[in-house]
Amino acid sequence: MRDYKSLAHTRWDCKYHIVFIPKRRRKVIYGNLRKFPEEIFHELARRKNCKILEGHLMSDHIHMCVSISPKYPVSHIASYLKEKCAIEIAKNVKGKQRNFSGEHFWARGYFVSTVGLDEDMVRRYIRDQEKNDANREQYDLDW
Repeated sequence: MRDYKSLAHTRWDCKYHIVFIPKRRRKVIYGNLRKFPEEIFHELARRKNCKILEGHLMSDHIHMCVSISPKYPVSHIASYLKEKCAIEIAKNVKGKQRNFSGEHFWARGYFVSTVGLDEDMVRRYIRDQEKNDANREQYDLDW
């Protein structure tokens, strides 16, 4: 049985696979910065009544499986997560004290796909990112 959520007049189960990349796809998500966005994303999602079901941080991109209420557009949630996370990174990791609105940590766009009935497959794909990336690099070297 699927886990449907409810609003006043709606029953829903809306899950999305979202991917962001840092500006210029730099490999900057490592060390101290690797654990930091995870905590921020979960807190920001809670503020918008969303839930991050699965997530994985690579050095140059982030994959997430997010359950989003139908009252919010996916673009709004993706923009909100990226914007507020960039501000928190500037404040807590880079040590900036003010003028956060100009921070550009993430690239402009994002990838989104509906999960639908393939939720287990998408969550497994996100979980196995390290392995998938290693296989791709091995394939690239075989050329």
